[in-house]
Amino acid sequence: MFYAADYPSPLGVLTLVSDGKNLVELLFEEERYPSTIKDEAEEAGSLPIFVAVAKWLDRYFAGEKPDISELALAPSGSAFRQAVWKILCGIPYGTVTTYGEIAGKIAKMQGKKTMSAQAVGGAVGHNPISIIIPCHRVVGTDGSLTGFGGGIDRKVKLLTHERVDMTKLFVPKKETAL
Repeated sequence: MFYAADYPSPLGVLTLVSDGKNLVELLFEEERYPSTIKDEAEEAGSLPIFVAVAKWLDRYFAGEKPDISELALAPSGSAFRQAVWKILCGIPYGTVTTYGEIAGKIAKMQGKKTMSAQAVGGAVGHNPISIIIPCHRVVGTDGSLTGFGGGIDRKVKLLTHERVDMTKLFVPKKETAL
């Protein structure tokens, strides 16, 4: 059984989905990869996990740097996606990394010489817990702001909110979907 609640954020309403104990999804209204379980979920805004997530998000949007480890998260995905999402959790607030850098870390973990940055981009793009698992902190090697399921405008707002140096980052003329 899944449960859902809405959180009114400065970026629009976010939908929180839980298995009753853990947060399994945090989605924007117009998500590139919509939830497959949200429609099955029963409204339950007072669940302890939703209260904890709302407090975490309140602090984040107030400019604090709450730690991801404060929340019980259980995103569903393949072992590869899980590995990528774990790396995302280690990207410090106010910084960015590239798909290529993550690919290098995954390759090293798997004992390979290389890993496809596009494969990493697919895993990043399918992150079901936006903001908290900070996929918005991943950019193209050339500084392009691509691949955010909540939309590039929101990615820019999140990075600006975190006071990321935006001088070397840019929005491509044609967005690349991952």
